[in-house]
Amino acid sequence: MVEDARSSGARRSEASKLLGLHPRTVERWRFRGGGSDLRRGPKRPPKNKLTEQERQKILSTMNSPEFRECSPNQIVPRLADRKEYLGSESTMYRILRSANLQTHRERSRSATKRHKPQELRATGPNQVWSWDITYLKSPIKGSFFYLYMVLDVWSRKIVGWSVQECESSEHASTLMAKACAEEVIDQSQLRLHMDNGSPMKGATLLATLQRLGVVPSYSRPRVSDDNPYSESLFRTLKYRPEYPCSRFASLEQATEWTAHFIHWYNAEHQHSAIRFVTPVDRHEGRDREILRSRAAVYRRAQRCHPERWSCKRRNWEPIEEVVLNPTTHPINRVA
Repeated sequence: MVEDARSSGARRSEASKLLGLHPRTVERWRFRGGGSDLRRGPKRPPKNKLTEQERQKILSTMNSPEFRECSPNQIVPRLADRKEYLGSESTMYRILRSANLQTHRERSRSATKRHKPQELRATGPNQVWSWDITYLKSPIKGSFFYLYMVLDVWSRKIVGWSVQECESSEHASTLMAKACAEEVIDQSQLRLHMDNGSPMKGATLLATLQRLGVVPSYSRPRVSDDNPYSESLFRTLKYRPEYPCSRFASLEQATEWTAHFIHWYNAEHQHSAIRFVTPVDRHEGRDREILRSRAAVYRRAQRCHPERWSCKRRNWEPIEEVVLNPTTHPINRVA
């Protein structure tokens, strides 16, 4: 029945709920090639179940003029002050939900469920970029310079950067246009992931991305894990031994220091996540020859002294795919 409903255009999760089934249960049956509902349910009601009279008393109390503007978290202690106990907060919330009375009644916006960003896969350079802004301390306490940085997720190469005195969508737009021109980005070639800051969602940047054919992707609000590559890059930057312990004296000094860091990171730094090759070598396709050469060295060493190799040789195969915000299937997660 669920599959028939899905073939007619319905969502599998909604069809499952109408039948009283959890969507994961249906998914597990599909994974096993079919199945039947073997659940029998409880044979008798639980001993601690509320009677209908008790349930109605709780409902009438919560809907009374005295308590109708209060939450169960406020009602329970007030009743306790009057030497009364009708049920716990969770019991009251459960009864409110079953009576369709658990709704948002304030003037403020109701809570919004934030879904994890769409999974982005890169199998080569200039397919998925990640960018963000970080603070650099300025000579004035409480004031900062702002470092804009764009990273290619597949190669880890920094493809664009700038240091500015303020955050703005205009600066971000200029940076993206320059980076796309230098990397010769075609229409609909690139996905750009970012967080929800005002420079990222500004009209100027969005118009520039639309003109360039770049598809934007956003993190959930206040979830830094959704943009891990940029966050990791900023940590590497700020924990370099030569990073100033106090503050940058000027915008020019911050720009000069960042330029030196970019050169080191792109051309000298052997990145652990890409088999210890430099981001520039991987971005320009030289990493495969480097890794083949390393693998040959290990094969020769093993042939010379096989008794010293108790396990497999080190893996020098290039990493073919990088995934940003991977989606793990529930079945695969259990397995």
